[in-house]
Amino acid sequence: MTQADSPKLHDVTVYYLEMLSRPELSLEPPRDGLTVIHAVNPSVPYYRFLYNAVGENYRWLSRRKLSDEELTEIIHDPLDDVLVLHLDGTPIGFAEICRREPANIELVQFGLMPDWHGQGIGSWFLRWVIDKIWQGSPQRFWLHTCTFDHPAALAMYQKAGFVLYDEKQIQREY
Repeated sequence: MTQADSPKLHDVTVYYLEMLSRPELSLEPPRDGLTVIHAVNPSVPYYRFLYNAVGENYRWLSRRKLSDEELTEIIHDPLDDVLVLHLDGTPIGFAEICRREPANIELVQFGLMPDWHGQGIGSWFLRWVIDKIWQGSPQRFWLHTCTFDHPAALAMYQKAGFVLYDEKQIQREY
């Protein structure tokens, strides 16, 4: 690989947030027809559809780099939950939760497809996920986001009760 073929690297700030207790926040659904379905052992093409539809504009790469076999191993693990948000039966977003450390739950992926931004649906879905996680009484619920993500992501997570505990400057492929 020549230098011209190597991927361009860009400066990115990664924000690490955590929640150490269940917040007392609740939020009514912003519209009728919203349901969340736990996709048990989703197919790789379905997962890639969700991942790309939500993350393409934000340069999500981690799952794209995985082979189908590697991705299957992750998303079929009984301690990895894929929660799909539907509006009137159509998927419009998803969350992926890693429960491999029961006391230390990670929100691995979270987002909506672009057509549904700015309507309060993402805030409601995040609070739905938070309520679901805290039913299991973890010690900590955490996530990371970065400057490539939606410009409102960090503020939305903080408004929902997550607290910034670390940030790092890295270089990442564009």
